[in-house]
Amino acid sequence: METTVKDVTAKTVVKEKEAAKDDKKNKGKEEEVAVEVEPNTGIRFPVRLDDGKSLNCVGLLKHSVIGFKFNIYAFGIYGDNNKLKDLLKANFKKSLAKPTKEMYELVIDSDVGMMVNVVFVYSSFTVGKLRAGFEATLGGMVKKLNGGKKNDELVKRVMSQAKNDTEVTTGTVMEVSRLPGYVLRTKVAGEVVGRVESELLCRAYMHMYLGDTPVDKGAKEKFGVSLLSLF
Repeated sequence: METTVKDVTAKTVVKEKEAAKDDKKNKGKEEEVAVEVEPNTGIRFPVRLDDGKSLNCVGLLKHSVIGFKFNIYAFGIYGDNNKLKDLLKANFKKSLAKPTKEMYELVIDSDVGMMVNVVFVYSSFTVGKLRAGFEATLGGMVKKLNGGKKNDELVKRVMSQAKNDTEVTTGTVMEVSRLPGYVLRTKVAGEVVGRVESELLCRAYMHMYLGDTPVDKGAKEKFGVSLLSLF
C-alpha cells in the first residue's frame, strides 16, 4: 500500500500530540516533587500553588498538657511574592541586614494576598472544638489590636458556616487566606466556611503568625529571611 505525504503528516501530528501529553505529564510530576517538609511531622507542602503564591516558611503548633507536648498542626505560609517584593521596595530604600519589626508589621498591615495552609496532626476533636479554640485565639488578638475592645460577633463570622459535628482527622486541611481588599476567607477540607471583609480581622490573623507572640517563632524567622531574599 502506497504511503502518501498526507499519511506521513497525519502520523507526525499524532506523534507530536502524544509527545506533548507526555511532556505535560512529566512536567506535572516534576512540579509535584517540589515540596518542603515540616521536619517534626513529615507533612509536605508544595513550594508553589496553582495561583502563583510561593511557600515562604513552614512551622508547627504544639500544645502542652501537664508537661506533655502534643503536635496539633503543621502549617505553611504562602504569599504573592511579587507583590511582597513591591511592598518592601516601596518602603525600604535599601536591603536590610536582618528581619525587623517594621518589616513584619508592613506585611501584617498590608492587603497583599497570603494564605496559611494548616494540616492537622492531632485528631481527637470536632470542627466545633476547632472553631471554639480558633475563635478564642483570634478573638484575643482582635482585642489586642482594637484597643482592648472585644468583637466576638466579627470573630464568629470567620467559621460561621462550619459544621460543628464534623470530625477533624489526621490530614484534615484548613486554609485561611487574606485576599486583596482585606477579605479573610476560611476553608476546611476544601469547603468555604467563612468569608469576611475586615482589615482588623486580617491584621489579627496575620499577627498570630508574624506578630510579637507567633505560633512558631522559628517559622516567623524563616518567613523574615525569605522576605530579605526578595530584595
